[in-house]
Amino acid sequence: MTKLKPKKRSLTLNGHRTSVSIEDRFWTAFLGIAKQRNMGINELAAEIDTTRDPFDGGLASAIRDYVLTWYMTQADGQSHQD
Repeated sequence: MTKLKPKKRSLTLNGHRTSVSIEDRFWTAFLGIAKQRNMGINELAAEIDTTRDPFDGGLASAIRDYVLTWYMTQADGQSHQD
């Protein structure tokens, strides 16, 4: 069973180590998106970090929002193929 409690994960952004606390489901989805985009997780995290609004929450929140938006877009695209 996937745990809902956030876990601390390590990332390297622009040569600096950092960590985010994020739930297993979001982390697994994040890894899957990076793989689909042929990117490393640090590269994707850096992209998200540079485009996020720093006043809108931290990097973990930005990753969750990115993952949710990604899958909502995928679902929306599939619904139009029927």
